[in-house]
Amino acid sequence: MIRDMTLGQYYKADSPLHSLDPRVKLAGTLLFVITLFLPKSLGGILVASVFLAGIIALSRVPFSMVLRGIKPLLFIIGFSALVNLFSTAGTVLVVLGPFQITREGIWLSAYLVVRLVYLIMGSSIMTFTTTPNQLADGLEKALGFLTVIHVPVHELSMMISIALRFIPILVEELDKIMKAQMSRGADFETGNLIQRAQKLIPVLVPLFVSAIRRASDLALAMDACCYHGGEGRTKLKPLKYSQNDYIAYGILLIYVIVMILCSIFKFV
Repeated sequence: MIRDMTLGQYYKADSPLHSLDPRVKLAGTLLFVITLFLPKSLGGILVASVFLAGIIALSRVPFSMVLRGIKPLLFIIGFSALVNLFSTAGTVLVVLGPFQITREGIWLSAYLVVRLVYLIMGSSIMTFTTTPNQLADGLEKALGFLTVIHVPVHELSMMISIALRFIPILVEELDKIMKAQMSRGADFETGNLIQRAQKLIPVLVPLFVSAIRRASDLALAMDACCYHGGEGRTKLKPLKYSQNDYIAYGILLIYVIVMILCSIFKFV
């Protein structure tokens, strides 16, 4: 399951989505996540499904790879769905002891699952199609207006991109540590949830040591390259909007308008 973590990974491909300006993808991801919380109707879900399917097709990222990122969060998704299923008042369909299942609870649980799954898939597509450097440049450019109030935008965007880049590295490192300990007789599969969590404590120590070592190496490398923050720095490849970026903004605007209409009129 650890190896199924896909957030922060970059998938190299020649696709229309890879060639878009990172600011377009950041805005698209943000608006997609926001619009998922707008409609509570079947029509809105269908519109979001069609939009997400089109984005995945354009990205040329294997669908199995996109789905793989959902697996580590299945427990959280399932638990959230059960809470909504048994705690929502409405027309009672089934009574299970002190719990009852209502028609409204089934709808809210299904809607929650779809919303969380789409949120994960949409966020993964952004990192699959955007390198850490592009992400840092896009964040810095998009949040550039905050420099007026003395917000360190460059440093902030750099930290976010490094954090995202470190996620797959640390996941891979954790997988190697667990395999090394399993080869020496460690058992991480048996026992209840608390026992299995206790068995992971010896794994966390070398993982933290490795993370600190990598952070120190990165700091030394940045210092050796005379990195001193964003002030006075120039870009090798400055971001410029192309015709495809404006087309993407237009499609995104249409999608947002349709989702708002679905939220207002509650189609279906």
